[in-house]
Amino acid sequence: MKKILLFVLLGCGSMASMAQDFTTKEDVVKQLRLANDYFMKKWPDPGKTIITNKERRGNIWTRGVYYEGLMAFYKIDPKKRYYDYAVDWAEKHDWKPVRGEVYTRHADNQNCGMTYIDLYRIDPQPVRIEAIKKNIDSVINSGRYNDWTWIDAIQMAMPIFVKLGVTLNDPKYFDYMYKMYHHTKYVEGGNGLYNPEDQLWWRDKDFVPPYTEPNGEDCYWSRGNGWVLAALALVLQELPKTDPHYAEYLDDFKKLAEALVPIQREDGFWNVSLHDPNHYGGKETTGTALFVYGMAWGINNGILDKATYLPVVEKGWTAISKESIQPNGFLGYVQSTGKEPKDGQPVTVDKVPDFEDYGLGCVLLAGTEVYKMVE
Repeated sequence: MKKILLFVLLGCGSMASMAQDFTTKEDVVKQLRLANDYFMKKWPDPGKTIITNKERRGNIWTRGVYYEGLMAFYKIDPKKRYYDYAVDWAEKHDWKPVRGEVYTRHADNQNCGMTYIDLYRIDPQPVRIEAIKKNIDSVINSGRYNDWTWIDAIQMAMPIFVKLGVTLNDPKYFDYMYKMYHHTKYVEGGNGLYNPEDQLWWRDKDFVPPYTEPNGEDCYWSRGNGWVLAALALVLQELPKTDPHYAEYLDDFKKLAEALVPIQREDGFWNVSLHDPNHYGGKETTGTALFVYGMAWGINNGILDKATYLPVVEKGWTAISKESIQPNGFLGYVQSTGKEPKDGQPVTVDKVPDFEDYGLGCVLLAGTEVYKMVE
């Protein structure tokens, strides 16, 4: 009887260690509301242009990433004001890519289309999807598939292809999406931007060896790899498993997640330079949030092993929720826009980045998946 009791107690202890009790659904929603309300109050007019070093339209990629996160948050906290805010944003930009350039090939300019498609799925008015469909169709009809010359583009545009394919029930979008992805992974910069040895991605051809970080290691930018992990999660959650390239996307997702586990900082963040912790080492929110999002989604969908990845997600989300999200909703430790570790430095808790929107989008994505995970 004692042996049975000991076995039960040990089993309960093991189950307790695996429990998702590091936060609660209530706390996650409370924190996400705090951060999102801060932004919505600061930007009451979603049609307003963004002025930093120059004036830009309000549907550039940084704002598109925010709305991507907002639409995810809306699914777990369905407040009408979130939906209205997104529709107002899209309407004030005529449901078109950046600057109304329907035939742009630049992934950054296409990113807003992800939210347009999500809004179309809620209320299928043709105007909501017309321009982004014309845009992607023009890319396909051109026969050219070397547009994604930097890994951020995988997140900016790749999910649009899969969303169109699913929404319109047309596999041509899946097929061309792979051609674009294949070029980035295997061809761009000579032999592709993916390093199978380290299972990480170089940001663009400028960082392919012989380029190295000060410690002699390859340069793997945190947020860039975060974009890839998030994009693959977005693709895998919609792409039919019968697609001939599903297995490759899944393998790439798993390998990238695996490579990130041993290089997480003790405090839960990841450094901006993944293989050189001393090159602008420090806490950084956006890469961390994207990694938490991808891993939490992987756990929630039975793709990643819970025993391995739950502690990583717990540390990451605890760092974001306790250190990044400030009492007034401001997000600290957000690296400004750029392409490598040195950009936007120093990254500190109180420094306002050049754009405040994309960091929030990343955190909303992460928090939404953590919400689904916790008990």
